[in-house]
Amino acid sequence: QVLPSIDNEVIHKISCQLYTFRNQMKEDLSGTIQKVAQTGLKYVETFDFSDALSEDEGASKSNPESLRKLLNDADLSVSSMHGEIPIGDMREKALAMAEAYDCNKLIWHGWPEDKRYQTLDGIKELADIYNEASQFLKSNGLEFGLHNHWWEVRLDKDGKYPLETLMKYLDKDIFLEIDTYWVKTAQQDPAKIIKKFGNRVQFLHAKDGPAQWNENLTAQPHEPMVALGEGTQDFDAIIKACGNDPKWMVIEFDECATDIFFAVKESIDYLVKNKMAKV
Repeated sequence: QVLPSIDNEVIHKISCQLYTFRNQMKEDLSGTIQKVAQTGLKYVETFDFSDALSEDEGASKSNPESLRKLLNDADLSVSSMHGEIPIGDMREKALAMAEAYDCNKLIWHGWPEDKRYQTLDGIKELADIYNEASQFLKSNGLEFGLHNHWWEVRLDKDGKYPLETLMKYLDKDIFLEIDTYWVKTAQQDPAKIIKKFGNRVQFLHAKDGPAQWNENLTAQPHEPMVALGEGTQDFDAIIKACGNDPKWMVIEFDECATDIFFAVKESIDYLVKNKMAKV
């Protein structure tokens, strides 16, 4: 079934989080990047890939310049970068990444859970940190975004969730990357959250699978995810919730029980054939 796009115009673009291929990158970094490009992708989202390198590749290759060359050779561009919060010692690293990848969007990956999300004072403290990071990046021509997991969108006894409170204290320049899978895992509706925050949402992590809540989600590995359209997500509703605000649909698999390159290719085909996004 072909689902309708907004005004019959495909306005969303496809990227893929390289964390999806971390195991393959450890075995063969350059070969993996070439195989990523063979899926049809034109854009990727980076992560701190130094931990994905095998020991014999050495520290000299665990830098953004090395990965940038491999991406260039594969005709891949960087849509966005996952990294640490650019405060203190992390500031120079953030600027180096942005220069190497020729990308102005840095996203705090948000892992692991910060207990400050559990109190109002803690949320205000986090907002101050995020605002400081955003102001630093803005002064250098860059933008700062936040990526969620389940704890930021888990409802409390009053029917509120931490991200909703956090947004009240964030600078308007800070954008969101909504991880649709973790929203659904937290027993929330991704479409409603996307619609609520509107154009503050610039990126979506497009992920599918069982998305079942349990009390021990921090334990890894998580349940295997599946190609888009084969799990529990309602991508028709998700796309409609985006309205006419263009988003990046960033495909990601935390775990996968099948061939990862085939699963990513299936996910790309699902978005393209259903006119939800374009490469």
